[in-house]
Amino acid sequence: MAIALAPPASAPPARALSWLLFTGSSVHIAATGWLFTLPGIRAYAGLHRTRYLWMPAGLVAAAAAAAAVIPPAALGWLLLPYFCWQFFHFQKQNLGMAALAASSCGVNPLGIAERRALLWGGIAGITGLAARPGLLQVHLEPGPGRLLPPTGVLVLNAVFPLAAAGFAVAVVAGLAALARRAAADRPGGFCVMYAVSLLFCLPVFLFGSPYAAAGGMTAAHGLQYLLLIGLVAAGVPDRTRRLARLGLLTNIALAGGAILAAASHLHAAGPGGRLLFGAYLGAVMAHFVIDAGLWRLRDPFPRQFLASHVPYLVPAREIQDSGYR
Repeated sequence: MAIALAPPASAPPARALSWLLFTGSSVHIAATGWLFTLPGIRAYAGLHRTRYLWMPAGLVAAAAAAAAVIPPAALGWLLLPYFCWQFFHFQKQNLGMAALAASSCGVNPLGIAERRALLWGGIAGITGLAARPGLLQVHLEPGPGRLLPPTGVLVLNAVFPLAAAGFAVAVVAGLAALARRAAADRPGGFCVMYAVSLLFCLPVFLFGSPYAAAGGMTAAHGLQYLLLIGLVAAGVPDRTRRLARLGLLTNIALAGGAILAAASHLHAAGPGGRLLFGAYLGAVMAHFVIDAGLWRLRDPFPRQFLASHVPYLVPAREIQDSGYR
């Protein structure tokens, strides 16, 4: 949908696309806060305070301070590695979604070759985005080494086709690994989820509009996340409690998303505005850190947590097989 609604590279997005991006970006990030309303999550975070409390707080503080003191013209050099981390986070979620698809379909978990193809496809897509920073709406000014222009432009122009070739190799390798499964071990639902995850970064190499190339991936990632969070919120038998949890999730996600969206446009403001913009970047990075732990399916707690709320995605037998008691 984001690709269909995408305007030309230099045009602003239409209202429908703006709302889609708002939902898929700021709203989904704010929805992470709802998880901490759950006693089990709070207890787990309390046992791992460095990961779930001190690191997120440190990222917000450090990013806010950095954005306040770095001149706006040089801010792109900070944003480029930030976006690379963001899209790596996207691909790690794709890996998790493919793993959940295998679990829910009752087939063998992802093999090493299948996992590597997903990760290398994501890395190739990230490399393509870094080689075309305009797709991220990042404008790099000449730095101390004056990499850009003109030398840096030539380097980036050479890197992009190499990234496209690497992505093609990863896709072929992933499909070959999928084909090596027995017919009964690759049902349609799993194959579709794996293929979608494998081809996730394809828009980077097909479109010149930032909204079609990067915006579509952002919206898809966020909507995937909101679907999973919504299923967790609804995963209680009592109707009244279910509605209360869904209502609380909606309020936290929309209110927090509105605050994050407002701060996300302050990159060219004065020092006070850039402080808030940096805090926004830190909050997004905190979301990366928190989610990378809470949804890591090879760990016992995430599997037990999902099995208790969405048992059709993680069957109880897999909790036993993982050694969790």
